[in-house]
Amino acid sequence: MCGRYSLALRPAQIRQMLQDNDMPVDDAPDDEGDDAPRQSYNFAPGYHGVVYRADVPDRGAGAGSQRQHTGASDKTATEEQQDESKARDAASELRPVSYKLQSMKWGLIPFWTKRNPDYGSVMKTINCRDDSLAQSGGMWSSMKARKRCVVVAQGFYEWLKKNDGRERLPHYVKRKDGKLMCFAGLWDMVQYENEERKHYTYTIITTDSNKQLNFLHDRMPVILDNGSEDLRTWLDPKRHEWSGELQALLKPFEGELEVYPVSKDVGKVGNNSPNFVIPIDSKENKSNIANFFAAGAAAKNAKNATKEQPRVEVKKEEGFVAEDGSADVKIESKTEAGVKREASEEPVGGEPPKKMVTTASSNTSQSPQKGKGARQKISATSNGTKSPGKTKQPGTQKITKFFANSS
Repeated sequence: MCGRYSLALRPAQIRQMLQDNDMPVDDAPDDEGDDAPRQSYNFAPGYHGVVYRADVPDRGAGAGSQRQHTGASDKTATEEQQDESKARDAASELRPVSYKLQSMKWGLIPFWTKRNPDYGSVMKTINCRDDSLAQSGGMWSSMKARKRCVVVAQGFYEWLKKNDGRERLPHYVKRKDGKLMCFAGLWDMVQYENEERKHYTYTIITTDSNKQLNFLHDRMPVILDNGSEDLRTWLDPKRHEWSGELQALLKPFEGELEVYPVSKDVGKVGNNSPNFVIPIDSKENKSNIANFFAAGAAAKNAKNATKEQPRVEVKKEEGFVAEDGSADVKIESKTEAGVKREASEEPVGGEPPKKMVTTASSNTSQSPQKGKGARQKISATSNGTKSPGKTKQPGTQKITKFFANSS
């Protein structure tokens, strides 16, 4: 079956893509507004999607009366009205066929319905089995002959059942060539009692799965190749009687598909994210927790690789030689107030430098004499005063003298 698909494109984009595949579009809905179709990566039943079909009256293609379309609700049609209807149908068959995109609600509601059905009833008609169309009669009999369409999608979802159905893993299926998917479908129009508004709805036809999807599900949508002769035959309004030729078009897709697991968040109706169509283990999937930590680690490694080491600048002082062996010493000749003790050369063999005895140079001036107003030099080890002299107390003598006398 097909219970969820993806279509996140504007009608203008869809129109261009179809035209690029030799599918003419003479009319299309607006991109925005109340009647605009929905754009979603998680397209669910009840949403308004995009349908591609021949531009035929609401009763469908081919000869038929208004009474045939409205069923028992209209028993007042006269023979004159039927003749007028046949004349219009004959004239329409002579005109060139035109095609249009139309916004319709997913979940087919037959034209004879009198009241708006509940959601449960609509869910029963979101899909139509191909084998049910092979039988004569039934609810699909008028639609399969006169109201065939193509449902446009980018891809669809299917759930893989594991652990006896207790676990369901969503997978996304799309064309490998990146083209739009054209599902075979049926459409109808209904007017409820005491309402003037027309409601257009559609269903998607399903068939047996091909070899690529057998592991996932036993059913898949009927996919018609874009711009193919099969697609034009399916939509041809001149074929308004069901035939074996039309039935033969409902077969598994023979082209290449791409299928992969995606986020479980797509299972909840109302969720919508572009991550839903990206493989769960892809680096592009931002919702994957493994990718989150991997991206953080990569960013950290890149930051460490590009981080510059601190640059140490050595200030060149007087008496030091640069690494290239050239001295960068600027000597200035000036009179100093006193002799300055200079540091010795770099120690050799790890021994500490020895103190140098400095003598006053003949070309240097003498230190100024201390006098009045001169600032007294402060010593770090002496306060500049002499220790007071010890006075001998009477009756005291040295200890050595004491032992000498006793001997």
